[in-house]
Amino acid sequence: MIAQLPEWLRPLAAAVVDVRAEHITRFVVPPGEGRRSAVLALFGEGPEGPDLLLIERAHTMRSHAGQPAFPGGAVDPGDVDEVAAALREAQEEVGLDASGVTVFGALPPLYLPPSGFTVTTVLGWWHEPCRVSAVDVNEVAAVVRVPVAHLADPARRCRVRLIGDYQGPGFTVGGLLVWGFTAGLVDALLRLGGWERPWGPGDLVERPGPLGEPGPAPYDPATATKPGGQ
Repeated sequence: MIAQLPEWLRPLAAAVVDVRAEHITRFVVPPGEGRRSAVLALFGEGPEGPDLLLIERAHTMRSHAGQPAFPGGAVDPGDVDEVAAALREAQEEVGLDASGVTVFGALPPLYLPPSGFTVTTVLGWWHEPCRVSAVDVNEVAAVVRVPVAHLADPARRCRVRLIGDYQGPGFTVGGLLVWGFTAGLVDALLRLGGWERPWGPGDLVERPGPLGEPGPAPYDPATATKPGGQ
């Protein structure tokens, strides 16, 4: 499988074989708990080199309105597994043709305590890119392909205030502020893929949305810290 991938993607494919949930989050899946869900981290090659597909959630949604994310959602009864769920959701949300995607691995399931979901991040290589766009404007406002080099650029990284004193990683790319759960995943992917560049501590910005809304990251990524790194 690794031999079928471009050379720049092979280190990530090799690294995820041994990665454990504890490497990414402090919250592991409790035995027998969690509603299964999946997201698709889709890597391709665009005009600016290797890139990663992100969506911006519709601003009218009741939860996560306007928040950048990976395509994905709950595993339905008709889905064979998390891979099938991630590809189906991507087709429904952005019109992805799954036949052009090679799935080369997945991150271990991560537990989201407030919602009770367990999220599996499916990793895909977009060997035959197709036209993608927001299929259902009630769910997706925009679709962007963000160069990996932009995500790794220290000048585009920041810290985002989460809940209370906790802070998490953020990225200002493609006209978006990527934060919360998705930013934690991107941070982990950069590290595992060997693309991370020294940065920090970076500017501290407030998370979007009214202060009364629930916190953005349903799980506490290993990168989330209190000021001073506590």
